[in-house]
Amino acid sequence: MDDTCKALLDAMRRSIRGMLGDPCAHKSPIGIAFSGGVDSTLLAVVCNSMKYDIALLTVGFSKSHDVEFSRTVASKLPFAADVKHHVLTILDDASNFTSIYDNVRRRVSHADGLSWIENSIAFYHLACFARQKSIDALVTANGIDELFCGYDAYRRILSEPSTAGKDATAYNRLIDDLMQQKLDNELRMFDAINKIISEFNVALFQPLLSSNFYSVAHGIPLSEKITGPDDLYRKHAIRRLAKTVGVPNISYEKRKKALQYGTGIHKAVLKIKKHTP
Repeated sequence: MDDTCKALLDAMRRSIRGMLGDPCAHKSPIGIAFSGGVDSTLLAVVCNSMKYDIALLTVGFSKSHDVEFSRTVASKLPFAADVKHHVLTILDDASNFTSIYDNVRRRVSHADGLSWIENSIAFYHLACFARQKSIDALVTANGIDELFCGYDAYRRILSEPSTAGKDATAYNRLIDDLMQQKLDNELRMFDAINKIISEFNVALFQPLLSSNFYSVAHGIPLSEKITGPDDLYRKHAIRRLAKTVGVPNISYEKRKKALQYGTGIHKAVLKIKKHTP
């Protein structure tokens, strides 16, 4: 394991332990919001290695990407026989989904964008599902995409004509500015999500959005995150760490698919909006 991976793994462990406490202190499994992607799978592998009792929780419409892909990845995990993977298939019931959508939309400002509503719907289902499984703590890998240039926006900013001829320092400044915007948006969004899921009494943790993890991740060179405007994979240091700790290759080699798209929630929301005045 190279020095970058060692630093990242240590930072992940310290951040997880700092939020979740002693593994023995939990009376029920820790729920991992699990899509099968590199971020959530890496989180699951690290938590398992730290001796936390975990359960993988996936939500999505029938035959959606996350439902199908998460099952494949979960079956290939080295601890697959010992860790339960629970899948909640969102019913293709227009009235029920519309009711949840309306409930979330009333509590999330339109100014914050459609992605907030769609992510809130996803976590509403996850928290409800966790409570059904008697799980009172839900952990997400949010933060990696923001800190390791996981979004296409990082690639696009490097391809804009206005960046032509800029030196490495200028590139870093542009990326840093976008990173801070993304992090601020993520933190504010999760404040809103926490209020929406409060009825389920499920604690939501984002250890990779902690100041401890940020300080380490932010210090990793940009070249370890994104190589240029044509880099469709990005997050290279994270993918390398995932490979090192035993994440299945189909996961760490997979390109990003955002939660709202992977679950099918975005498509369902657009269908509602199309028929709503």
